[in-house]
Amino acid sequence: MEDLQFDPVFQEAKTPISLVPDSDRVQQPNPDLKDSSLGEVDESLVESMLCDSGSRLIPSGLSRSNSTADEYVMFVNAGGDASNETDSSVKFLADTYFEGGNVLRTNEHINDGGDYPFIYQSARVGNFYYRFNCLPPGYYYVDIHFTEIINTNGPKGMRVFNVFIQEEKVLSDFDIFSVVGANKPLQLVDSRVSVKEDGVVVIRFEGVNGSPVVSGIGIRRAPNVSVPKLVVDHFKCNNCDAEIEVPSAQMKLMQTKSTAKYEKKIQELTTQCQLKTKECYEAWMSLTAANEELDKVMMDFDNVTFRTLSQDQTIQKQAEDIKSISSRYERDKKYWTIAVNDLQEKIKLMHEEHLHLSREAHECADSIPELNKMIFAVQALVAECEDLKVKYNEEQAKRKKLFNEVQEAKGNIRVFCRCRPLSKEEMAAGCKTVVDFEAAKDGCLGFLTGGSTKRSFKFDRVYTPKDDQVDVFVDASPMVVSVLDGYNVCIFAYGQTGTGKTFTMEGTEQNRGVNYRTLEQLFEIAKERSETFSYGISVSVLEVYNEQIRDLLATSPSSKRLEIKQASEGCHHVPGIVEAKVENIKEVWSVLQAGSNARAIGSNNVNEHSSRSHCLLSIMVRSKNLINGECTKSKLWLVDLAGSERLAKTDVQGERLKEAQNINRSLSALGDVISALANKSSHIPYRNSKLTHLLQDSLGGDSKTLMFVQISPSDQDLGETLSSLNFATRVRGIELGPAKKQVDTSELQKTKVMLEKARQEARSKDESLRKLEESLQNLESKTKGKDQIYKNQQEKIKELEGTLELKTALHSQLEKQVSQLSDRLRGKEEICCSLQQKVKELEVELRERHKSDSEYASLQQKVARLMFWIFFPIFICFF
Repeated sequence: MEDLQFDPVFQEAKTPISLVPDSDRVQQPNPDLKDSSLGEVDESLVESMLCDSGSRLIPSGLSRSNSTADEYVMFVNAGGDASNETDSSVKFLADTYFEGGNVLRTNEHINDGGDYPFIYQSARVGNFYYRFNCLPPGYYYVDIHFTEIINTNGPKGMRVFNVFIQEEKVLSDFDIFSVVGANKPLQLVDSRVSVKEDGVVVIRFEGVNGSPVVSGIGIRRAPNVSVPKLVVDHFKCNNCDAEIEVPSAQMKLMQTKSTAKYEKKIQELTTQCQLKTKECYEAWMSLTAANEELDKVMMDFDNVTFRTLSQDQTIQKQAEDIKSISSRYERDKKYWTIAVNDLQEKIKLMHEEHLHLSREAHECADSIPELNKMIFAVQALVAECEDLKVKYNEEQAKRKKLFNEVQEAKGNIRVFCRCRPLSKEEMAAGCKTVVDFEAAKDGCLGFLTGGSTKRSFKFDRVYTPKDDQVDVFVDASPMVVSVLDGYNVCIFAYGQTGTGKTFTMEGTEQNRGVNYRTLEQLFEIAKERSETFSYGISVSVLEVYNEQIRDLLATSPSSKRLEIKQASEGCHHVPGIVEAKVENIKEVWSVLQAGSNARAIGSNNVNEHSSRSHCLLSIMVRSKNLINGECTKSKLWLVDLAGSERLAKTDVQGERLKEAQNINRSLSALGDVISALANKSSHIPYRNSKLTHLLQDSLGGDSKTLMFVQISPSDQDLGETLSSLNFATRVRGIELGPAKKQVDTSELQKTKVMLEKARQEARSKDESLRKLEESLQNLESKTKGKDQIYKNQQEKIKELEGTLELKTALHSQLEKQVSQLSDRLRGKEEICCSLQQKVKELEVELRERHKSDSEYASLQQKVARLMFWIFFPIFICFF
């Protein structure tokens, strides 16, 4: 709610309240309680709230056309001030005569407020009462005005209260919101009250749920009624259809008689139900007893069948055991014959091996001089290999040095200018081209500043609108080789909104940009160098939005702010960002797409989908030289800067204005860094912006930088294009020192440890050569041992022959056991015959049991009939 004021005004009652009984209150006939203007309000809801049959509810405000407006003796503006309008016959008094409660005011519009809406813009809220003194004796009408001016969107029933006039309830569980809703008036009119000689009227508001509220109370004269009318009901005679008047007292007596009659019927039905449940329970008990007897019979039968089955199984098992013993005997017999044959063949082989070993021993003794020659040859080859490694490392260093000299000759900061073509909208609007590409091949760009004046700008490369994405990347590709060689590189696109920065850096799925092509070339070169180098590539996508760093690869937003820290090696990094390790170009495209989709964009007068942040793609390359163990850790920044344009041209407000101010502030900080680098200042203000602070490692003298300045050819963008060209000229004027290779110091210690291990291995090899000589001497002693083994084998053969004789004795014993088992089987067969006779006897008993099962089925039918006669009367009672 707008301008809601809540002024607590509370006064304690100074005098006790004298409650006057209203015995002379006149009961009028009950009119239609639901006013025609209430609309679709539930009539039962209104009737449940109204306790006075003569009063009614009106869902509108007080109006001059109302005939009762001129009859008011007094009208109190509850919670408000006095107001005397010249064209009104009603005199509105200030909020007095009250005890307790608080004041509630609002400036919101009151719907259907009538001619006096101001009385509904204030109210008294809380538990309170009004006491009016000095009224002449007689009959009066009390009109009470309500409105729900708080919690306009609150639920029904949040404010429920009772209203008493002269301690007689006129409104019960009154809920304003459920009848008319919020910010709409509701009147209770024609509440008749009689005033005694003391001239006191007391109106009390008591809360049931929440605090009562009232906006105005009006008291007006009412005509005197001498005889109250009786409320009667009518009945029709069943014989003659005549209407018979029945007083309310007689009606109540008839209702009590009818209820007593129905209660008696209910009692009778409950007793019948109890009797039926008893019968059902008895039948159920008899049924359970019969089931128990049947279960016992079934258990006996199962026990007999189980015994017969177990005996059959034991007989089958014994027969199987006899078969297995006989088969095992045959198997053992075959096994031992085969074992004896094998032993004889092994003895022959051992003879042959003994002869062969003796020959080898003599040959080894003869070949010791040749072995020394081979050792010397191997040592010579190792020395040659070490020389080749040294020469290869020197060549690699020369190649990198020459490549970096070429790059430094071109400039460590290189500036390329790219111009987009005129759009269809610009051509339709009749825009002219202000850019001249006559000397574009020589890196010169002509710019028409107005009239016949023409300025010339010099860049490292100028791309016309006809040049495609492949042409643009050809000149940027040498930077990729520098990253793999261990140098920090930064490639960024600068220019106003709508000049194609995002297209140059990201491109589309059909026409890829610098980002995708750079990573593609990284993987190609890494694959070519896989024999001499191992590379680990990881990608992070960041965004500088309103001078805050956002991780575009984070799956869930974190409340923790990302800050730039300086590592122990001196490089800058952002702890906590996601570094996605990529193994192939498909993974690269999915990462780039995820980061691009999460980027903040907005619309302004320059571009409908303008980038409202700086998007930074960080590529970390960790390399290791597999030959000399050298490790490097380099970083490549691919930056798509937000659009640089004047605030007057973008015509943005609110949040977009704040975004534009932060963008221009960070771009001006980038300009300050460029200016400080150009002037070779001792202090470079990297920390003035999150953008320059992030790019500190790649904008200084130890790195290589490439800038794409994107311009528009339209004369509408003359000012922004000239500003971009001037900035690019300043950047091109910077002279940086030679780039520094980023050696990973953490890996140097590892290489030293590896060298020490290699030296230890060389020493161990020398010792192993000495051991070989000793082993040759031991071979002769081993041949002598072979002769001893041969003698031992002959003794083992004699032992095996003794075991064979034992096995034959066991075989004879097994045959005796088989004959004994066959005798036992005959006895078991006799037992089976006796068991079969017992089974036949049990089958006869079971047939007799089946006869008793028919009696059990008849019992079940009787129980079903009993259940039907028990539940059928209950079913009829319910329906």
